Amino acid sequence: MAGWYDALGGIEALEDCEFDEALVARMEAASAARALPVMKFSTPTFKEYDTSDVKGCGKNSFPAFSITGAGCALDCDHCQAKILEPMIAVPKPEQLDQKVRDLIMLQSLQGFLLSGGSNRRNEIRYERFYPVIEGLKRDFPDLKIAIHTALTDEAGAKRMESAGVDTAMMDVIGSDQTIKQVYHLDRPVEDFEATLAALTATKMEVSPHIVVGLHYGEILGEARALDIVARYPVKALVLVVIMPFYAKPGTFKTPSTRDVGEIFLTAREKMGDRQVLLGCARPAGMHKQVTDAYAVMAGLDGIAFPAEGAVQVAQATGRQWHQEHACCSIKIGSDLGKGVNLKRSCAA
Repeated sequence: MAGWYDALGGIEALEDCEFDEALVARMEAASAARALPVMKFSTPTFKEYDTSDVKGCGKNSFPAFSITGAGCALDCDHCQAKILEPMIAVPKPEQLDQKVRDLIMLQSLQGFLLSGGSNRRNEIRYERFYPVIEGLKRDFPDLKIAIHTALTDEAGAKRMESAGVDTAMMDVIGSDQTIKQVYHLDRPVEDFEATLAALTATKMEVSPHIVVGLHYGEILGEARALDIVARYPVKALVLVVIMPFYAKPGTFKTPSTRDVGEIFLTAREKMGDRQVLLGCARPAGMHKQVTDAYAVMAGLDGIAFPAEGAVQVAQATGRQWHQEHACCSIKIGSDLGKGVNLKRSCAA
């Protein structure tokens, strides 16, 4: 019987891609020790998306809002605030309230992501927006709200919880060197762990993120970050891969797909039965195709904006799959049962 590596050769969309045969074999062997979960392909509506297998949704069923527009005081080397640019700017609380209510009435909004640029201490000042969240949750109890927390403390985490936030997301960085050089931030790794501890002490579902290759494309601190996350009762770990085209030319290299795949496999092992997801940010093109194939084979639970070929890899490895038009860190709608083989439409 042909193994996974041979099966990859039969997928037309991946015919020009190169895979590490030994790594694929280790992923296949590891899969025999655990049941493969239903694969969740997430297609949030904050950017256009379309492949031959999975279609995007033209409706704003789960948009992203930024309370600072495209502005961010940190101006990190890897991002330079460009990740904020596609989000809907809501610098005033009343703008968020009106836009959300309009989208609920006109386009069946199911939830949203609230984000924004950080101050120089990697904190986002959401205080003015919490009354809006409270009002929205009071009037629309089923509305799902996710938030990028940045760094916070126990009091800040409790305030998010009391406002009605459902899902809290934050970056976990495992290297003081990376924090200082890439983030331009004078705070230690321990502050990131303290934030994670504060968030997981609430009833919010917590989905920390780890950026693979954050240290200018080098692998540094990812193992420590994985160890930190594994110690806490998180809902899901979201892995993303550094995107050098956001940075100044020549400052970052692209991590090898093999290194990325190794981290996927390690994360799967460390996180046990908790969800491990591949988030929106990762290099495009063939790199993305190989990365997404490794994500499927490593046993990750979901992929945001899957590349061409990802569905075929799921089929070749016996993975059933399901599509959701929501941020990969928050699940809306009914829970998935075992053995479900669904392709969710855009009809919501």
